[in-house]
Amino acid sequence: MDPEVQHEPSEITYDEKFYPARPRPLRPSVRRADRNRAAPVEGDPSAANPEYVDWLTEKSMLHDAKLIAEQLSGKGSMWQNPYADPDPRAAVERAPVWFTAYPISVINAPRTSFLSTLGDEALWQAFSEIGITAVHTGPVKVAGGIHGWRPTPSVDGHFDRIGMQIDPAFGSEEEFRRLCVVAAAYEGIVIDDIVPGHTGKGADFRLAEMAVADYPGIYHMVEIEPQDWHLLPRVRAGTDSQNIDAEAEANLARAGYIIGQLQRVIFYELGVKETNWSATAPVVGIDGVERRWVYLHYFKAGQPSINWLDPSFAGMRLVIGDACHSIADLGAGALRLDANGFLGVERRAEGPGWSEGHPLSEAANHLIASVVRKMGGFTFQELNLTIDDIKAMGANGADLSYDFINRPAYHHALVMGNTEFLRLTMSLSRDHGVDPASLVHALQNHDELTFELIHFATLHAEDEFTYCNEVVKGADLGNQIRSELTDRLTGRWAPYNRLFTTNGIACTTASVITASLGIRDLDRMDETDIETVKTAHLMLAMYNALQPGVFALSGWDLLGILPIGAEDVAELIREGDTRWINRGAHDLMDSYPEAVRSESGIPRGRSLYGSLPEQLKDPHSFARRLARIIELRNRYGIATAQQLDVPTVSHKGLLVLVHDLGQGNIQATVINFSSEDVAATIQSKYLTPGAAVHEMFDDTDIGVVDELNSFPMTLGPYQGVPVILR
Repeated sequence: MDPEVQHEPSEITYDEKFYPARPRPLRPSVRRADRNRAAPVEGDPSAANPEYVDWLTEKSMLHDAKLIAEQLSGKGSMWQNPYADPDPRAAVERAPVWFTAYPISVINAPRTSFLSTLGDEALWQAFSEIGITAVHTGPVKVAGGIHGWRPTPSVDGHFDRIGMQIDPAFGSEEEFRRLCVVAAAYEGIVIDDIVPGHTGKGADFRLAEMAVADYPGIYHMVEIEPQDWHLLPRVRAGTDSQNIDAEAEANLARAGYIIGQLQRVIFYELGVKETNWSATAPVVGIDGVERRWVYLHYFKAGQPSINWLDPSFAGMRLVIGDACHSIADLGAGALRLDANGFLGVERRAEGPGWSEGHPLSEAANHLIASVVRKMGGFTFQELNLTIDDIKAMGANGADLSYDFINRPAYHHALVMGNTEFLRLTMSLSRDHGVDPASLVHALQNHDELTFELIHFATLHAEDEFTYCNEVVKGADLGNQIRSELTDRLTGRWAPYNRLFTTNGIACTTASVITASLGIRDLDRMDETDIETVKTAHLMLAMYNALQPGVFALSGWDLLGILPIGAEDVAELIREGDTRWINRGAHDLMDSYPEAVRSESGIPRGRSLYGSLPEQLKDPHSFARRLARIIELRNRYGIATAQQLDVPTVSHKGLLVLVHDLGQGNIQATVINFSSEDVAATIQSKYLTPGAAVHEMFDDTDIGVVDELNSFPMTLGPYQGVPVILR
């Protein structure tokens, strides 16, 4: 200490209890190297060409991850945020209402990009009026594959990522950063995607095939010895791999190469994908050795799965680098973890390999989520597994989970006019310790209406549940619900919706409603039909919004988009991916009314409600009535409330959600999922006798809770009424 500097001894206080003792959190910052070197016009694209190998290396995600890590390692900014424990309520407070975009379905203004469209201040002003506080961009980084020097298109809607740079088709990194700045000006955030389970067949995979450095360690890929090549299928001309059949899978497992059959085959299709493994054609490595590999892909053949427990930890480094780039370089505030439940595989002594609910998935998600929290962001997971898995993976992993259990259940409630299954799933979630505030309650997104109901189909298949006054096994219950959804939402009831493999139904929220209403010909809908669709849509929005957790919706919801005719996307659905019918292009701000397709070529979907500027001028529009629901949610703090009860009801179409708003304030969301008027008695042990019941929108006096903890109420078809006790 400099003897010339003197000061009086500081008074000892306990102010650190009230003011942070640590420095204000510093957000780490990095920059991905700008390497857009064009591919040479000449030269053999093979391992024998050093220029080709160097070009692939520069384009690889693993290379970018190394450079990003070098910028973050040893920096104090990496230690300013708590990271060990998920904090769902903090995440919900930061971003309670999300708009989920899908880049290839958004119609941009002329000569603008998707990202600049999302970053338009007029759009954010509209979002602000509705109450939207976050935008999930969907996948915007480069995807697809590389064949030789040439890029190949995405095989799964840009979820087959091959690089960290923004795809020029969607904009630039600067436009992404500006979007984050505009969002912040409206007290919002931007949510990006990472894909921890797989990549596309980009530079990283091609380098792995050529046995370059530790690139093979990124993937679940195994070199097959030449003497065993007879166990492999012949690769058809014009392709670089061939899915192996069940016999080959078993033979390779017996030979000690792979673990063989897994618990299920996602996207199963006879002759196309019969197992989760594919074999490459012969590939010459940088050492001159010709190799054939067998690699794992849970999803499509163009999506090789990442190995999270290879000794090189190359896959982990790649994924963590991608997450760091999104948060610390682009400026995203949160990340969606795509298909994050399939990160561990293991041989079992008997039966299929262990591939779902594996502890390695929990550990990997803990690492990803912790790194993101370290950098000041949060994560949510796309985990279509059991409630048990959602609970376990959320204990130390992602802050929030997408609600795969209750989403098909609330659609079933609408379709059948009966909430019994929905009340069952909500009670099961709560009984398993899953806090509703940790869930993302969503209307439509880019995917199908997933109805696999894994909770009932797998771990709890033999458990017994009471449903419709009968005791039924989980597997049978799941089959019944799927059958009812299929029967009522597809086929003769709704020819405009389509089954999507064994996963669910390709549809929009609006077309779920039209099917429920018995509307078979969408072209013959009149204004009365549209108004009824709007009423039911707002009822579903109220169910999702007036309970704890995140409320998420899409452009297809805001505009009331109907499915695209199958004939208009015939080429896209040719191989069975019917989801393209529910991904109709839409123009939120009516910025390009002449456009019949998005820039990516998706046909424009028919809108029942009109554009946002049009709707915001009309107090009776879907958007304005939705804004009232969200404003109420915000005013009373329902997003972070405690859910106390989902009680039994006096009418099968009724749903009641009882919440503690804090300081002894009890709120209930009462919803009629049926098409008829309901005179009901609302009862719950948490309703205090003698308390006055008030409708929350206009403070109308409804009645008084009686000594049986109940009060009477009348609701119209598809009506929702939030009440508060005073």
